[in-house]
Order: sequence, then structure tokens, then C-alpha cells
Amino acid sequence: MDEIRGDEIRGKAEGTATVPLSVLDLVTVGQGRTATQALRTSVDIARLAERRGFHRYWVAEHHSMPGVASSSPAVILAHLAAHTERIRLGSGGVMLPNHAPLVIAEQFGTLEAMAPGRIDLGLGRAPGTDGATAAALRRTDRLNEGADDFPQQLAELTRFLDDDFPDGHPYARIHAVPGPVQATAEGGVQSPARPPVWLLGSSGFSARLAGVLGLPFAFAHHFSAQNTVPALDLYRESFRPSAVLDAPYALIGVSALAADDEREARRQVLSGALSMVRLRTGRPGLVPTPEEAEAYAFSPMEREFVDSWLTNIVHGTPDEVRTGLDGLAKRTGADELMITANAHGGEARLRSYELIADAYGLPTVTA
Repeated sequence: MDEIRGDEIRGKAEGTATVPLSVLDLVTVGQGRTATQALRTSVDIARLAERRGFHRYWVAEHHSMPGVASSSPAVILAHLAAHTERIRLGSGGVMLPNHAPLVIAEQFGTLEAMAPGRIDLGLGRAPGTDGATAAALRRTDRLNEGADDFPQQLAELTRFLDDDFPDGHPYARIHAVPGPVQATAEGGVQSPARPPVWLLGSSGFSARLAGVLGLPFAFAHHFSAQNTVPALDLYRESFRPSAVLDAPYALIGVSALAADDEREARRQVLSGALSMVRLRTGRPGLVPTPEEAEAYAFSPMEREFVDSWLTNIVHGTPDEVRTGLDGLAKRTGADELMITANAHGGEARLRSYELIADAYGLPTVTA
């Protein structure tokens, strides 16, 4: 296995934060906004995150959702790498069954060459979309087969990243480039490092697999909060030390939004909640404005969903958000919090990350 240093996985808490703080970006597109504007906001947030000492910045793979412009994580990460210098960048995650493992090894080998020592490869086994879209992505309607084959796909991807298929394997003469093979070519010089692999999940399957393999684990608390503690417990119980980690390391994705006052925070998260109502009822669209969300007549069933959804979003003033995040970290034992802010406009999201950084006294990092 090529070298993966522990400091590429374990973050460092800054300011008064008890655990490292990071950012998960869904590249949300609001009504009246374009994907171009959303991607420019992503650059602004990544720069802010780097400047304020957030540890890493991940983007997630989603498909066929008008309000989420993150269908191509590797492309977005290349763009962010060109506009940042220090912050770790990664996928949260790439949905491996949607892709050939060799393609992902090539994409992330390229990203590693662009931003050496700054790239994370987070992998999930869900489609990141609905069944019909997944079938179009994978060119098959046997979707369960892809999920069931995830451990084998992961093993194949790892072999490509490390360039260590055994002699006699059908892929022994195939190499992911950029990658380790360049160091063995005549006159070749290649960095010994490669992107660390993380497993992502919202249930116990990936938690157990990450533990057995000794890999870092990221749990989607932001949309599967009821499973968080059981999954993290399972990960820790299953963990076996590896060449990658000598002890478990788990982060959780957290929906959080801070505003200058509690009412404004409520307005902003309500627009995200209405967006989720429409997605869950087969009507995906752009993220509505706070004004539309306030005026919307929720049915009793929709109101019940929204109330439940909002209980899992840490929102309010900066002090309230800090208290909520600290309580969540303590309750789950998470080693890192990865914050995602789902709101209509980029301004509200940028302001939220700035306020959270201020609440924790995160340093302003200069070049």
C-alpha cells in the first residue's frame, strides 16, 4: 500500500471547538439562481473555510435533482483545488456502484496530482438518486447487484490506487494513471502518497465494513439521525487496526445554519425543509425562497415531516448553534463534525459558516 499518513485523516480542533470542524457542500441551487452562481458560491465557501481553519471541504454526488448541482464531484473538486491552497478537498461521497473503479482511481489520481496531499476519496454504495436515474447511470436495472458488489468494487478500486494486483490477475497489466506505476517507469518519479479512502453510510453496512477494514468512516447524520449512534457503535466495535489507522476515526455530517438572529435562521432552514418535502413526494425542484416557504400551506402530514426534519437541523444564533454542535459531538462521540448548510441563497450559507467560525474563535489563517 502506498503511504497514507495519519495526519491526512485525523483533523485538529481549532479555537474552542472540541473536535475538528469541516464543510459538506451539496452545491444547492435556489429559485432565481443558476448552477453557475451556485458553483461560484462553492468557491467562496471553500475559500472562507480555508481562511477560517475548517479542516476539510467535501462535495457529494447527486443526480437528477434540479436544486443540487453536484453530479460530478471530481470536476467540482478540480475547480476548488485551483482556487484554494491548503484545505483538504474530497468526495462526500462518490457513489462507487455508479462508476467503474478504474475511472474513479484515474480521476482521484489526477486530483492528487493537482493538489498533492490534499485529496480525500469518500465512497458510498447508494445511488445518490432515484432508481430510474441509477439505472441510466449504470446501464442496468439490476441495482441491488451493484450495492451487493460494493466490497468487491472497493477492493478493486484499492488495488488500482495502490497498483498492486497480483501476478496472473486479469488487471495486473492495467494501471491507473496518474498513479504509482509512474514511479516504476524508466526515469519515473512519483509521489508515494495517494488519496485516503473513507467509507460513507447511513446504516450499519458501511459502518461494519469500514471497521473491519480499518478505514475512516463518515456517517450521514444530516438525513439519518436515528441511526447515528448505533452505526458509530458498530463501527467502533468492528474496528481492526490497519496500515491506515491504529484506532477508529469517525466524522458525522450535520445540518447546521447560524444567522444573526433566531427568526432569520428559522426562515432559512424552512426553505430547505420545503425543498425536502417536495423531494420526498416526487416533486424535486430548486430550493424555494424563505418567503415562499413562510407562505406555503403545509398539509398536516407535511407539517409533521417538517417538524421532524427541523429537529435534526442545528439552527439559531451563533451561540445556539455552537451549543447544539457541542452537544451532538458529546452525545455521539464523533471525532469530527462536517457541517452542511441547506439554504436558498449563497449569502445565507456564507454568513452561517462565518458566524460558526466566530462562535468557536477559529483563527483567521493568512497565506
